[in-house]
Amino acid sequence: MGTSAFIQIHRVDEMIEIEKMNHCSDCGNRKLARDLKIGELICESCGLVLSKAYIDYGPEWRAYDNIERETRPRVGAPLAWTLHDKGLSTVIDTSGRDAYGNRLKEPQRHQLYRINKLNRKSKISESADRNLSQALSEIKKAGSELYLPWNVIETAAIIYRQALRRGLIRGRSIREVTAASIYIACRQCNVIRSLEEVGQATQLTKKQTARSYRILLRNMKPNVPRHIPHKYVPKYVNHLYLSGGSESIALNILDYAVELKLTTGRGPSGMAAAAIYIASMLMDEKCTQDDISEIGDITTVTLRTRYKELVKKLMIEINL
Repeated sequence: MGTSAFIQIHRVDEMIEIEKMNHCSDCGNRKLARDLKIGELICESCGLVLSKAYIDYGPEWRAYDNIERETRPRVGAPLAWTLHDKGLSTVIDTSGRDAYGNRLKEPQRHQLYRINKLNRKSKISESADRNLSQALSEIKKAGSELYLPWNVIETAAIIYRQALRRGLIRGRSIREVTAASIYIACRQCNVIRSLEEVGQATQLTKKQTARSYRILLRNMKPNVPRHIPHKYVPKYVNHLYLSGGSESIALNILDYAVELKLTTGRGPSGMAAAAIYIASMLMDEKCTQDDISEIGDITTVTLRTRYKELVKKLMIEINL
């Protein structure tokens, strides 16, 4: 082995040791600062320089402002979780022309067609890839019908990938697991969508969607935040074409209701609908109980019950 090769191997071993270093050799402190500009690893407690050969994983070019930093990167497209191959597959042109725009001969076009066909088959050669490809297209289709933002669709795709990796898809339909993934993603991203809405977008019943949601919840144990009535107010106000004053009053009513613990054990949609109904009456805006019940997907009996509770406990005077 030559001297230069030995030095390179020695430097690689040194880099690996630096990457594994997690505490200061002098004071034992674990808070280490990595200065990528000068390539040093420094202890924040005693200031000891642990290494001067720290690896900089950033770009090799320098940028002096944000505009230059955004325009100079030379990278490809970001990873797309909504594509079964994350967007890292090879794309073969099917136009039948070469780099100069000239039309290829018949044998060459036939060969290019066969190569493209084999390339497409290789992407979904396994059953898991075919399952994932179909499920991700279902997620994007349902997300479009539910008007979901892109971060929710990507979160649903990641949840489905995790379910597929854990073997939770076996014995269940793709649509059921897809609906459960979308509903969990909506809860995690604070986007209000009910089980009925998700079921309608995926052509399932509420019972089927709820069952698959409970299965993923029990096996994957995802972090699903609890819905509070305040999150429903903007959605209901927009659908009912109410003013911003009604929205503000409804939020204030819910704040007082939370302080008095009136929301404990009650559905958030019913409490939000009742608060909006009271606010619309205080602002003298026309809004019937049937309209609010339809938007909130609750019965008029539930709306009137929550309305009477809030009016009585909060001592709200409404002049009819």
